[in-house]
Amino acid sequence: MLRAFAVLLVCQLAGEVVGRALALPIPGPVLGLVLLAAGLGLASRHGWVTPAEIESTALGRTASGLLAVLGILFVPAGVGIIQQFGLLGQYGLALLLALVISTAVTLVVTVYVFLGVSRWLR
Repeated sequence: MLRAFAVLLVCQLAGEVVGRALALPIPGPVLGLVLLAAGLGLASRHGWVTPAEIESTALGRTASGLLAVLGILFVPAGVGIIQQFGLLGQYGLALLLALVISTAVTLVVTVYVFLGVSRWLR
């Protein structure tokens, strides 16, 4: 488990290094996750491990354990919202409109990107 946790942290560190070195607007942990997925895909492609086996490895068990307690990480955000409840009451309608509009715009853009890519691939 310790080795698997080290692999996850090394991937996160590599993502941070790549993101900062190239001044990318993508968070380092996201880049680290992409590097981890690419490494696992490469291992799967070369036959070193199959996708079904990954879940039973130490890395798979460690990742599943971390995902199981992921909800705990949202507790500080919830406490912060409660502490700023006055601001939420004051700007709540504007925040709600911003969330609804940005979600709608994201969905529309996603549809058009999907349609464009599907036409391009034909």
